[in-house]
Amino acid sequence: MTDPILRRALAYAARGWPVFPCHSGQKIPATPHGYLDASTDEQQITEWFTRHPGRNLAIATGAPGPDVLDVDQHGPAGNGFPGYARLDGAAAWVRTPHGGLHVYFTGTTQRCGHLPDCHLDFRAAGGYVLAPPSQIGGQPYQVLKTTGVHGSLDWAAATRFLHPQTQLRPRQPQAAQDLGGLARWVAAQPEGNRNAGLFWAANRVLDADPVADLSPLAAAARQAGLQDQEITRTLDSARKTGRPRPPAPDYQAEAGDPS
Repeated sequence: MTDPILRRALAYAARGWPVFPCHSGQKIPATPHGYLDASTDEQQITEWFTRHPGRNLAIATGAPGPDVLDVDQHGPAGNGFPGYARLDGAAAWVRTPHGGLHVYFTGTTQRCGHLPDCHLDFRAAGGYVLAPPSQIGGQPYQVLKTTGVHGSLDWAAATRFLHPQTQLRPRQPQAAQDLGGLARWVAAQPEGNRNAGLFWAANRVLDADPVADLSPLAAAARQAGLQDQEITRTLDSARKTGRPRPPAPDYQAEAGDPS
């Protein structure tokens, strides 16, 4: 009988959603370039999940994959359900292992976004989510309901609606498009330059969008060898740091300046 993870991975791919493996019980990509390696190729997907049974399954978000609103549950610190209740148009709902919710929408080319005060994250182009039947800490992602609705979520409009004081900057396409390049560069940083590289890359992304989702950079930093505590501290520092951004640590020479 086909492994349930592989069976679901192939089903997602048949819908046109690119998928890739993450390490067992974790959100950390198990491929060299994370979501950039996501595929709909049946042979590649079968190889990934038969060679290493038990790995978690991730979907690359943003067209051709879905957009996903991540409704966080932070216990006494708050949750995203009040904000989410003011939105509609979802195609599916998935319960996350810690009691939150992944709300699926038709995929678009929007960028990822983050509303920390509302406990909401928007996963679109340049992001990914773990998908059922993946597990974290022995707790699975579970499909709660699907509908025939194919609505999309306008994140800029949702941001203005839920958090009017947040002013999104005009889009800077080249910087946004190079998030993948920045992530690859962060993943390749040697010891001694990893924190500085992550901090600089995060500021480049935040220059383009002050509420951008930095999870692709976090995943890349893990690949480089940084621990979650260091990553969180560095990204928090980048969000709190105003302009001007710090000077580039040799990114231009090694990877080509995206600006």
